[in-house]
Amino acid sequence: MRSDDIPLNDIKPLAEIQDYTVWFFGALSILLTVLLVLAAYVLLRHWRQRRREDRRRQCLESLRHVAFDDPKAAAYAITRYGRCFAEDSPRLKEAYRNLTARLDPYKYRRTVPPLDEETLSYYRIFLGMIDA
Repeated sequence: MRSDDIPLNDIKPLAEIQDYTVWFFGALSILLTVLLVLAAYVLLRHWRQRRREDRRRQCLESLRHVAFDDPKAAAYAITRYGRCFAEDSPRLKEAYRNLTARLDPYKYRRTVPPLDEETLSYYRIFLGMIDA
């Protein structure tokens, strides 16, 4: 008996199998990308919040330690560091505006007199409002 004489009836054609691995891989890739972007957003937000708090702490320390022996430099320093807190609340914004209005005459002149007591009291009130 030769192999050509044997009928091959039991061999069936290839069956088509549904392959969903490409879809699973795509969905998994999208899910991982979304999770990574979300994690990056949370970390960036946390980092910015800590940086903002550190900046506020530095501004407050600088405001507390302003040297009043040079009134012109003190006026510029108070204006610069007070700006960190000016947008916190409407009360602080108004106090900052009043303080900068009192400090303007000390900024734009060549020679300036020492800071008067009224301006210093506005400065102390502003510092007290920040601490509260």
